[in-house]
Amino acid sequence: METPSKATKIFSRPLASLAAAFLAGCATPAIHPGEKVYLTGAQEVPPISTPATGTGYIRVRDDGSVSGSITTSGITSTAGHIHMGATGKNGPVIVPLTKTSDNTYAVPAGAALTDAQLSGYQAGNLYVNIHSAAHPGGEIRAQISPVPGRPPGGYAMD
Repeated sequence: METPSKATKIFSRPLASLAAAFLAGCATPAIHPGEKVYLTGAQEVPPISTPATGTGYIRVRDDGSVSGSITTSGITSTAGHIHMGATGKNGPVIVPLTKTSDNTYAVPAGAALTDAQLSGYQAGNLYVNIHSAAHPGGEIRAQISPVPGRPPGGYAMD
């Protein structure tokens, strides 16, 4: 019986460790926190000229539960909400957001959509809106809708 050489022993352990790490990485894909949103004044109805912007993630699951947060810049905001409304239309508040810092809003724990609101989300008829004293009807806005090709639930695995 042939015994492994010293070189084989030296290289086999690191290679086995590297292979295990690679396979572990493949077995644990990243989970997206939700749909990425980009808020601008141009998306408001009517459009607003403002340097303010916002970005964040909103996640809507199949059961209607909602989570996420928005970070803004260039705005002294007074409130943030998720509204029911198609692109180019204004609509009612359905989820008030909680202001967690000067430029950050979060969906409150336990927030959930009704069946009609969930259908609106699936049709692309929800939007997130950040309001200011200068623009109480909303200064920056972004539509929220599922990304085509992603599985239901407002998230996907890479």
